Amino acid sequence: MLGGPERLANPAMTKAQLAKDKKQPTGAPVYERIVLKLSGESMSGPAESGIHAETVHEMAREVKEIHDLGVQVAIVVGGGNIFRGGRQKDANLSIERATGDYMGMLATVINGMALVDALEKNGCHTRLMSAIEMHQVAEPFIRRRATRHMEKGRVVIFAAGTGNPYFSTDTAAALRAMEIKANVILKATRVDGVYDADPEKVKTAKKFDRITYIDVLKKGLSVMDSTAISLCMDNKMPIVVFDMNVSNNLRRVVMGEPIGSVVTAE
Repeated sequence: MLGGPERLANPAMTKAQLAKDKKQPTGAPVYERIVLKLSGESMSGPAESGIHAETVHEMAREVKEIHDLGVQVAIVVGGGNIFRGGRQKDANLSIERATGDYMGMLATVINGMALVDALEKNGCHTRLMSAIEMHQVAEPFIRRRATRHMEKGRVVIFAAGTGNPYFSTDTAAALRAMEIKANVILKATRVDGVYDADPEKVKTAKKFDRITYIDVLKKGLSVMDSTAISLCMDNKMPIVVFDMNVSNNLRRVVMGEPIGSVVTAE
C-alpha cells in the first residue's frame, strides 16, 4: 500500500492555501457516520495470507484522517486472510459449513484486535465489539452501546460477522449500517469501482460510475453478496466501492469527491 497522506506542516494555513492542495480538500465531510467494510485479504497486504503490519498501520492512518474530520467511523472486517469459512480453498479439509463459518468469524476477531492495536497507536480511541461473546477480548455487540461509542468519538470495530453461519461479513456490514443508522457503506476493494467483468483479468471491462441495486443483482456483479445488496436495497442504504490501496482515497470519498462507484436505488 502506498504511504499515508502528509499532515499539514502549518495548522494555520488559510482555506485558499488549502484549496491549492488537492490532497487536502476543504469543506465539511458529506457523511456524518459511515460503515467501512474491509476484507480480510486486504489486511494481508503483499503477502498471500496473515496480517501485514505495515498495511494494517496504513489503514489505521487513513481512518485516523477521516476521524479527525469529525466523521463517526464503524468498521466491519472480514477474515479471509486467516480462514474463509464456507469458501474453503482446500476441499479435502472437509469441515462442515456451519463449523467453517464459525471459524471464519473467529478469524475476524483476530483481525479486529490487530486493527484496534494499530488505531490506538495512531491516536484513535477504539472499541472492538463481537457478535460472539468473548468478554476477555471484546465487548458484546449492543446496538445502543455501539452508537454511544461513536457519539463519544470512538472508532467501533464490528467483528464475528452477524454471529450466525451462512451469512457473510458483507451482510454483516449491511446489517450493522442499518442498525447504527449510518449514512453510507464504504466498500474498500483492490479496484477503483464496480466493473461488468473482473478488471484484473479483462482489460476491456467497463466501469460503472453509478449503478442500481437491481442492476447489480441482475448482472451478478461481485460488489457484495446478494443478501447484502438486497438488504441495502430494501433500506435505501447507498454503497460506495473504491480502491483503498490508493493513498488518501478514503478521505476523498468522505469529502464527496467522485471516487469509485456508487450503488443506489436510481
